[in-house]
Amino acid sequence: MIKIAIADDHKLFREGLRFLMDQMDDLEVVFEASNGKELLEQMENHEPDVLLLDLDMPEVDGLEALKQLRPKFPNLGIIILTMHSDSKMVAYLMELGANSYLLKDTSPEEFRKAISSVIQEGFYFNKMVSQAMLTGLKGQSKKKPTLNDTETLTTREIEVLELICQEYTAKEIAEKLFISHRTVEGHRKNLIEKLGVKNTAGLIVKAIKEGIIEV
Repeated sequence: MIKIAIADDHKLFREGLRFLMDQMDDLEVVFEASNGKELLEQMENHEPDVLLLDLDMPEVDGLEALKQLRPKFPNLGIIILTMHSDSKMVAYLMELGANSYLLKDTSPEEFRKAISSVIQEGFYFNKMVSQAMLTGLKGQSKKKPTLNDTETLTTREIEVLELICQEYTAKEIAEKLFISHRTVEGHRKNLIEKLGVKNTAGLIVKAIKEGIIEV
């Protein structure tokens, strides 16, 4: 069972999301929060797998909540759920550690797909997010990726990173490169450490922003 938390200041929208969750057998809403302050308090007593986070909330907004939650809950899947489609905002939130970014008019089918992908692969980028990231990040920085003096990306790590950026799953990467799933996970972990990002979504952001991968 995937445990879901909902943070949105509109009660009607929260109720709609809960109704949608109730129609899906493997999803369970463990709590709702009407503002960021309430969300941060609730997180001390619950351990959801995925958080559906609105940006425009009173007391503590979604942006500040994301900043505070990501260091404390590194494994929490955070899906931004908002009406804002500005490319710079999308890119910025992905850099801060969001796992996905959906607009509130997203279809139930894509919504379910996003939750599954975040749980299984650590991220979900639809066409809107991919385009927004290209617009918001590409060319933003021309410097080379910042690595420790003694570290460089290996040829295999670059191959894995390229496939991650093409949205291949870990299983698909393993099959394509003729390596084990465990080896793929090892490369992914090394990439996260070397590039100094927070999660798999961050790898894609970094690859685009620093020009490590040709898009």
